[in-house]
Amino acid sequence: MSFGQLITAMVTPFDDKLSIDWEATGRLIDYLIEEQQSDALVVSGTTGESPTLTDDEKIQLFRFAAEHAAGRCKIIAGTGSNDTAHSIHLTKAAEEAGADGVLLVVPYYNKPSQEGLYRHFRAIAESTRLPVVLYNVPSRTVTSLSAQTTLRLAQLPNVVATKECASLEQMMEIVKDAPEGFVLYTGDDMVSLPCLAVGGHGIISVASHVIGPRMKQMIEAYKSGHVAEAARINAECFPVFKGLFNCPHPVPNPVPVKYALTLRGLSVGGVRLPLADVTEQEASFIRDLLG
Repeated sequence: MSFGQLITAMVTPFDDKLSIDWEATGRLIDYLIEEQQSDALVVSGTTGESPTLTDDEKIQLFRFAAEHAAGRCKIIAGTGSNDTAHSIHLTKAAEEAGADGVLLVVPYYNKPSQEGLYRHFRAIAESTRLPVVLYNVPSRTVTSLSAQTTLRLAQLPNVVATKECASLEQMMEIVKDAPEGFVLYTGDDMVSLPCLAVGGHGIISVASHVIGPRMKQMIEAYKSGHVAEAARINAECFPVFKGLFNCPHPVPNPVPVKYALTLRGLSVGGVRLPLADVTEQEASFIRDLLG
């Protein structure tokens, strides 16, 4: 199973009452596939506000995305949580809904050991036939999945990739010893090119909501040996990579990118509490950033 090299971690569109806007969701899926050149979409991930989506909403979103994409791109369902049994439940529901794979975040808050992490991910992987993408984001989960545990999990037949947001050093350790068929994505737009340079396969991106074609060009330039061209494109993209998380001060994802999409003519609504919409200062920064 290949998910491609440019994967968008998709926002969840809401209406004025902060319910899922299904018409807007369909438009967004079309836009990300046709205009932003996404190879795959992650639905109900962090960028999709998974902490404040109900189980019913998540399962509806998995089914809707799979049916609407209709094979034009892969759909990866965010089914991870800090409860193994709950993650298994959502993963089975994602499989029934037609998802092509699942993204499993490191359990947050309860701070499991590396052995606990291994058993958590193994139990979920063994509960499904779907390909599994691990997701290590210690800035949000506190606990970090070590390179050694990642490689141990990579021996499981349907654990096919990891989304790594720790360090380039850890990425290098994983890539160096990864079994054939297991690939690494960065989940940090700002290290997209460095990740490719150390052997990463691609990017699970936020910025690809608005600059997907340029990111695709950067990846293709690097993979075809045109390193200077890739570096030039990366330099052009970098202000957007940085600005969507610092506008001009740190603002939690997906607040900035949701506003950025409205500037592209795609109304995706606001964010659910405890997130808060952009301030006027932040909105002005994003308008300037995107020209």
